[in-house]
This record gives sequence, C-alpha cells and structure tokens, in this order.
Amino acid sequence: MTCLKDEHLTIPSLSAPLDVGGRSLRNRVVLAPMSGVTDLPFRDLAWRFGAGLVVTEMVASRELALNARESWSRIRNCGIRPHMVQLAGREAHWMAEAARIAEGEGADIIDINMGCPAKKVIGGYSGSALMRDPDHALGLIEATVKAVKVPVTVKMRLGWDHDSINAPHIAARAEVAGAAMITVHGRTRMQFYEGRADWDAIRAVRDVLSIPLVANGDVDTAQDAEDILRRSGADAVMVGRSAQGRPWHPAVLAGACTHPSTAEIAVLAVEHYRMMLDFYGAEAGLRHARKHLGWYLERFAPGFTGPAKAELMTARDSDFVADRLAEALLAGAAPALGEAA
Repeated sequence: MTCLKDEHLTIPSLSAPLDVGGRSLRNRVVLAPMSGVTDLPFRDLAWRFGAGLVVTEMVASRELALNARESWSRIRNCGIRPHMVQLAGREAHWMAEAARIAEGEGADIIDINMGCPAKKVIGGYSGSALMRDPDHALGLIEATVKAVKVPVTVKMRLGWDHDSINAPHIAARAEVAGAAMITVHGRTRMQFYEGRADWDAIRAVRDVLSIPLVANGDVDTAQDAEDILRRSGADAVMVGRSAQGRPWHPAVLAGACTHPSTAEIAVLAVEHYRMMLDFYGAEAGLRHARKHLGWYLERFAPGFTGPAKAELMTARDSDFVADRLAEALLAGAAPALGEAA
C-alpha cells in the first residue's frame, strides 16, 4: 500500500486504490450519499473528475420494493463502476428485497444507512435510529448480506448521543455478519451537523476492524483529509457538504484532477444545470437545480446578491438562467478557487 510517512504511523495515500469486498476503488476519496444532492447528474460529474467512489442518494427499501418511481430513479446509473446504492429501512424483509432489486439493476456494492439524523428518517426507526437497537440493526445487516452476492457496507455515526457511543460495538458485529466496509461520521445523531466532527473517536472503530474503514465529517481541505486519516486510522475519507457547489472537489483531494479555472467553473455549472433539466424534465429540473445554483454562486460569485440573484434563482427560462449564471461566475469568482468559501 502506498503510504505517507508520519512520525507516529503511516497513513494511506488518497490516490491509492482500495479493495472493498473484491470491488476496486480507484482512489480513497468517496463522495458521500446526500439526499437531494447526489442524484445522477451530480454523481456523473464527480465521477468524471475522478472521485474514487460515488454513492446514490438514500433509497427507501420498502418504497423501492413496492415500485415507487422516485426510489427507482435514485438507483439509476450511467456506466459508473463500481455502482454503489445506499438503502435505508427498518425491516429485514424489505431491506433484503430492495438489495436484490438493486443488485439486479447493476449495483456493485450495497450500503446500509445507519447514519442519517433527519427526523423523518429516524421517526420511521431507520437511519441513525438503528444505533439505539444494535440487535435489530444486525438483523438488517445479516438479511441484506444473505440476500445478495455483491459486497454490503454500512454507514453509521458514533452513536445516538454521547452517553451511547456504540459504533465500535456495532461495527465489530457488522464485520462478523459479513459487512465489507464501515463508514463512520464523527458525530452522534443528537449532534446532527453541529460542532466539529470528532475524528479521534473514530479510531476506536479502527481498533476492532480488519475490513476497510472510511472516516467522514468536516473534511474540506487536503490538510483535513490527511489529519482525519492520521487521527482516525481510517483507510479512506468521505466528503459530503464540502463538495456542494464543486463536484470536482473529491477528485482534487485524491489528486485525480486540479482545481478548475474560473472559465471552466462557469462552463461546468451551466453543464450541471442542463444535465439536471435533462434528467428531471424542465419543470422539476428547475426546482431541483436551484440549490446547486445557489452553492455555485455562494462559493464563486459571493458578490452576486440582491434582485439580480433572486431573478436568476426564480426564472423559468432555462436559457436566461444559463446565461446569467455563466456571467455571474465569470465576473465574480471567489479569490481562492477550490478552497472553502
């Protein structure tokens, strides 16, 4: 394994490949699954730039098994390999059935969501709520592993709250149940996204695993990536919110590409916008694209505000939006391209 030297230990090079249950990742920077963000257009861009792995938005297992249109659209792929589908649920039967469907539709890896803190998810006893009942969570993992031939991975948090840090216990049991990789976000569910992720706390998970570990939470810069690997002992990093408005960012951290120029960002943002219109259709595409347009403008045209921005964000003429977006980005690029806004 290619490593960087540290006075205390060696840390893996982010550009090195990683084996996950027989599936090879081309590097060690993973784009996190983000509901409403990592749809097919976003994943396609991140993959084209060179992210090591991209993950679908969370897919509700029962809805997928019952043929819900939105759930099926979330597992679509465009030739990305390996294709990783993340499933959420609280019933072993539906998790197993959804995993079989995803595998049949070309999924190379199935990920189980045990980390989402959203109220609508935990209210259904899915996501990070599963960490409150490790025995039940393990039943879901076992059922999913038995249902498919592809690797099954698990994404979790440190625990439900600071009084119940049980990620090491659950991760160790997940490995025994057949999980091929574990991802840990360095916060509890009760923290949501507040404060700073505890990278050191992830090391307790590393100490009980022999399978790959991915560390997640507040990874923005190259220094962050190096630090989280050193402090957690993880094999790879996962990037989430820092990729919003810059789908190339995971690849930059992995050394797979360089920061795009101002002109390139303007072209890419418009291409992303057009891809969303094609994927969702003109009407729905306009709605889905607005958050992404906002992130591009906040990062790279911070001075573009007021009525002009409001007009762009609410316009229904796609050509008008594309033209104004490009003009704003070309005129107001942030001074430190590629770094955090």
